[in-house]
This record gives sequence, structure tokens and C-alpha cells, in this order.
Amino acid sequence: MKSWIYETTFKPLFFKLSPEDSHNLAKSLLEIAHNVPFLFNLIEKYTTYLSSRLKINISGIDFSNPLGMAAGFDKTGELYPYLAKLGFGFIEVGTITGEAQEGNPKPRVFRYEKDFALVNRMGFNNLGCEKTFEILRKQQKSIPRGINIGKTKLIPPERAVEDYVKSIKILLPYADYFVINISSPNTPGLRDFQQKQNFIDLITGIKSKLDPNFAIPIFVKFAPDLDISYFEELLEIVLSLNLNGVIVTNTTIDKSVLKSYPLDKVQEGGISGLVLEKRATEFVRIARKVLKGRIPIIGVGGIFSPELALKKILAGADLIQIYTGYIYKGPFFPYMILEYIDKFLENNKIVSVQEIVGMEKKFQLFEF
Repeated sequence: MKSWIYETTFKPLFFKLSPEDSHNLAKSLLEIAHNVPFLFNLIEKYTTYLSSRLKINISGIDFSNPLGMAAGFDKTGELYPYLAKLGFGFIEVGTITGEAQEGNPKPRVFRYEKDFALVNRMGFNNLGCEKTFEILRKQQKSIPRGINIGKTKLIPPERAVEDYVKSIKILLPYADYFVINISSPNTPGLRDFQQKQNFIDLITGIKSKLDPNFAIPIFVKFAPDLDISYFEELLEIVLSLNLNGVIVTNTTIDKSVLKSYPLDKVQEGGISGLVLEKRATEFVRIARKVLKGRIPIIGVGGIFSPELALKKILAGADLIQIYTGYIYKGPFFPYMILEYIDKFLENNKIVSVQEIVGMEKKFQLFEF
């Protein structure tokens, strides 16, 4: 019933606008609603699902549930106070760069509705780490906040370490975990940091410039376009570098995943949405096999139903994130996901969601 309300009222309005204009409209509506306490309390009531079974501790951080908003939705940190009340267990802010940048020329986000997908070439448009600091310091912290860090476009590769470190050091007071983003396809050369030696040099360089007692978990986010055996090698390097976790996956540049559109009609950029689900979940599965639970995995990509959310966890994701699914499914989607997972736990007499991470062989109950 709740999803029907979104599908028949707000979604048609949002989808008549360009993706960026609809995002800005949603932001304005959230700001208005937040300033009317009884209205936002009502929204919070119908978007928040609570259960002790969904609580999970990852990297020393307590989460009320395993579902987060992925980076890209809140590029400035301004939406955190609103999103934190809409059912999520955590919010990932960013991507934030050392210097402010406008990103790529508009239009730069495109819907492919037949395939439930988006293509974006935003280019890390954000206010920069210093202005983001000013935004975050005025907010009241409520749920865990990750901060996704990228390289400023105009900074050359040989200065990437200092650019990443600048953002980390400035935003340190407001991060529960950091993400080193080296997998967006929309900053030229960024994915080159997924080459083994470049990756080692970047991470060791960043760590060498942080305080020896630096205690905030650092995750790294990988692309889904890596060769499988190469991805496995990178995961072994992640362990050797003592990183705290991985996020899989970012968007894909493989246009062939969009089955309903000729390739010459597909815009350049990173593709997200349902078309990414199988590949992203397979990367979670591979990461689980290699990492063996030694460090956590955040699974993201293609979650468009509660069943697919559960599938990610069973494949090996300790935490999961949504973005494109939220745009298509609306603000009640987190409630639907968490209710479904909780009922699954209850029906199987499982006391914690942590117990089913990577347990897909034991629970081959569904065809997803």
C-alpha cells in the first residue's frame, strides 16, 4: 500500500523531470517536511522498521540495521539529517574531493526505465572537503556516517595521496568510516589506481601520512568491470595492506547490460540499477570466498526488491546499500527490505542478521 502511494503520486512527478531536477525537488521537499515536525515524524514512522534481529556490529560500529544509502545520493552531506530518519542503518556521504568541483557538464544523468537503470557521468560534483566540514559540524549525529573520498579531477596522479589525505584529515571528526573511491568511471584516470602497483602505492602513501593511532576504518570501493582473477588478487592485497573492508561494486561501463536499448543510444558514464545485480552479487560472493570473513564487505548494486537485498547478504555482504533502487522504488523501500529480512530471520529462528552473512548454501530457499 505504501509503495503504491509513491508509484501513483510522487514518482510520476519526479520522472517527468530530469534526474538532477527531480533529485533537487526531492531535496527541497525533504527540507520543507523536516521543518514541519509532525509531518516529518509521520514520515519517519512509516519509513522506519525496527527489530533487534537486524542489529549488527561491523568494524566496531553499531548499526541498527544493515541497510545503508550508497554514496552519490548525498554528495554534500546536507541530506544526512533527513536520510538518517528514513529507515536506513547508515548513510554514506560523498564522493567528497580535496577541492570543490562542479563536475561534468549537464545533462549528466540519464534514466533507462525499461531496464530500471541509470547512467551517470556526474564527475564527483561536490563542495570540497572544507565546505563539507562546515556542513557536517552543524549537524547532530544520529546514525553511522561513512564518508566516501575521491581524487580531485585537476590533481595529477602523483599528488593523489595528498589530495585523499587532505579530505580524510579534515573530515575525520565526522566519519565513522572512510571509503577510498578508486572505481568511478567519471574521473579520468581514477580507475588506474586499481592497477596493483598503483593501488599499493596509493594506500601505503595514504596510510603513511595518517597518525599511527588512526582508528577510523578505511574501506576501498572496487568496480564491477575487473577480471575475476585480477579482482581476487586485489582482495589479497587489501588484506596485506590491512585495510578494514571493501565495497563492491561501483557502476559498470559495460553498455551491453542494457538489453532494451541499442548501444549507440546509451550515454557514456557509469551504469547502475537492476542490470548490475547479478554481476555485483557475484563480486560479493567472490569477495567472501577470498576474504573469509576476515574483513567486512558492503554489497551494493542492483537491489530492486527485498529478495535481492537478502540475496546480497546470503552471498556474503555484511552490510548492503541502495541508490538506484531507492530512486525507482521510493522512500518506503527500506521498510519493505528490512521487514522482509526480519521475517526471514524470525521464520528461521535466527536471532541476528549477522548469522546469515555468506550462508547462501544453507538457505537455498528462493529463486531470486
